[in-house]
Amino acid sequence: MTTPTDGQPPTSTRHVPVMLSRILDLLAPALDGVDGAVHLDGTLGMGGHAEAVLERFGHARVVGIDRDPQAIELASERLARFGDRFVAHHGTYDEVGPALERLGVDSAQSMLFDLGVSSLQLDEVGRGFSYSRNAPLDMRMDPTVGQTAADVLNTYGHGDLARVLKEYGEERFAGKIASAVLRERETEPFTDSARLVELLERTVPAASQRTGGHPAKRTFQALRIEVNSELSIWATTVHRALDHLAVGGRLAVLSYHSLEDRLTKQAFAAGATSSAPEGLPVELPEHAPWLRLATRGAEQPDEGERAVNRRSSSARLRVAERTRTTDRPSGRGNR
Repeated sequence: MTTPTDGQPPTSTRHVPVMLSRILDLLAPALDGVDGAVHLDGTLGMGGHAEAVLERFGHARVVGIDRDPQAIELASERLARFGDRFVAHHGTYDEVGPALERLGVDSAQSMLFDLGVSSLQLDEVGRGFSYSRNAPLDMRMDPTVGQTAADVLNTYGHGDLARVLKEYGEERFAGKIASAVLRERETEPFTDSARLVELLERTVPAASQRTGGHPAKRTFQALRIEVNSELSIWATTVHRALDHLAVGGRLAVLSYHSLEDRLTKQAFAAGATSSAPEGLPVELPEHAPWLRLATRGAEQPDEGERAVNRRSSSARLRVAERTRTTDRPSGRGNR
């Protein structure tokens, strides 16, 4: 059990893995009884899901990816007891191939991507992900590279800022908020979250605040997605992950808002649908579906889990299984 020296409680108590039991059951057909089975955790975080896989499937090896150096450190300490059955890879989750190479393989029997901001990032006040506590407007998942949320607020033009808020935050008042930000930054650049929250409380109409939740929720989501290029990376990653999924392997994805869930749904649906031209009398093997949906639509946490872990309330789980080899558009084909 990891005991941080910064006064934080043990890592294993700081994060409750979402839909853990259900995910393990859905991955079991791909991992049970498979010699040399490999599981890829594309969003390692503090290692809760990875630890459960290592415990339940004693023959499996796990490689975990995370762009956050602090997450890599905490999870590696937590999972050190599993020896060489666990390997960490510091990078964005589209680095599926390089991560698998750390275990000397090119495909995995199972994969999990738990998308969005992690509990670690939300709980670390200085990271600026939460609108409930004042902190520097950073929001980078890897705090060593890239632009910050403050950079976005202080440099983007009205059109670009409004687009980010509307597309990534689904914010109805994106244009109004962008105008307010541009006026406010002429006086002084944005540096901390409290000033942005105050602006949003003044700008978002009171009626919307009464029915739509906290006025900062959508803007903070939009800034986080923009800073970390979350949607563009996931749009690439979901296909790359399927490229590296073994036949009989299963890919599980936990999404927390409609934008990322839509990308997952579209990728899974494309693989689970015949590509035969309309009117073809016989479906050729190469046109047959190469994915099977292991969940009916998107599953949600039950009421008991939502009551215990409020951060699970918006989760949507989709799982797909690869059923055959294919010639993938990337030209590599399936392993």
